[in-house]
Amino acid sequence: MDASAQETERIVVGVDGSPASVRALEWALRQAERTGASIEAVHAWEVPVMYGSGMMVLPGGDEFEAAAKRNLEQAVGQAGGDSTAVPIELKAVAGHPAKTLVDVAEHAALLVVGSRGHGGFMGALIGSVSQNCVAHAKCPVVVVREHY
Repeated sequence: MDASAQETERIVVGVDGSPASVRALEWALRQAERTGASIEAVHAWEVPVMYGSGMMVLPGGDEFEAAAKRNLEQAVGQAGGDSTAVPIELKAVAGHPAKTLVDVAEHAALLVVGSRGHGGFMGALIGSVSQNCVAHAKCPVVVVREHY
């Protein structure tokens, strides 16, 4: 790979604040250090379909986006991203997590997601978001389990 291609290489990581997503970010940081890639940590959020009671006023999307950004910052700190030279871009995006990750990773070198294994039935090998990413991403996908 020539130097110009390596400069633009990026690894997209799905981060939702779960222990599995923090482990995925840790894995991606180690990979980025080895390859010279940058990290794009993505937290996709949606306004819940049912939020509180019918009488409750739904907060604006800005509040959900702010919470997503705080979640990203905390996850990067937990993963040790604050103490590395790897460039990390934090991105909070409104949208369905699986579709958003696949879209953001369209031209990425790699997509990394965590999996708690709760898709389909408890104890499944991978969850619904990671399964969707594996099936639809245009780049290689690494699924990091919460527990090895």
